[in-house]
Amino acid sequence: MMNQGHQYLSLLVGSAVFSCVSAAPTALAQADGTGGICIPVAERAGREFGCFIVATQGIGHLAPGRAFWHLSTLSTRSEAELVRGAQSTVVESLGRVWLLTIADAGWRPAGGTHVAEIGPLPVTPDVAYTAQYMEAVFRPGMKSIVHRHSGPEAWYTLAGKTCLETPEGTMVGTAGGRPVIVPPGPPMELTATGTDVRRALVLILHDSEQPASSPARDWSPKGLCKG
Repeated sequence: MMNQGHQYLSLLVGSAVFSCVSAAPTALAQADGTGGICIPVAERAGREFGCFIVATQGIGHLAPGRAFWHLSTLSTRSEAELVRGAQSTVVESLGRVWLLTIADAGWRPAGGTHVAEIGPLPVTPDVAYTAQYMEAVFRPGMKSIVHRHSGPEAWYTLAGKTCLETPEGTMVGTAGGRPVIVPPGPPMELTATGTDVRRALVLILHDSEQPASSPARDWSPKGLCKG
């Protein structure tokens, strides 16, 4: 089980990350693999690389300091469905069956293996939130477009290395490191670096009245993420 601290956008981080840019109903993202957009996983059509939206769930209002992303694995989808709660989603991704849940710190499923707890996610009490979950499979060198999010974004990475550039500098993450949370607002560009394919699950917990993400045309990266 992973139950570790997190780091915010202004800090160097130790968990590989993934970004895509939502433009309902799809998400603008990486030009390699899915033609520049995050597509519904039902439209994957055998593609190995790219950005795939695996689930979207309305969450509602959340209390600041009490919103955490929990990732658990189960043997089968039917087992996961049996323990799924009101703020949980079952997805099959990256060779596993996942129960993805927004809940308080310390929450645990009635079955399966609790893998990670990431949070607290920075939320505003008067905002109703929607969770958008994605799978990212990027070759080294693949990039996101420059974008920003309307809510916090978090990554759980199983493999690979990633560099995220923002106006404040760069953050580098690798699989197995500390969970990463990016607050809403700042523009960013992501590059898959290193030598291994990056494989990650991604959460954007966004304002239900706004798209999860949008292109950020008011900032240009300096190309700080290399290799």
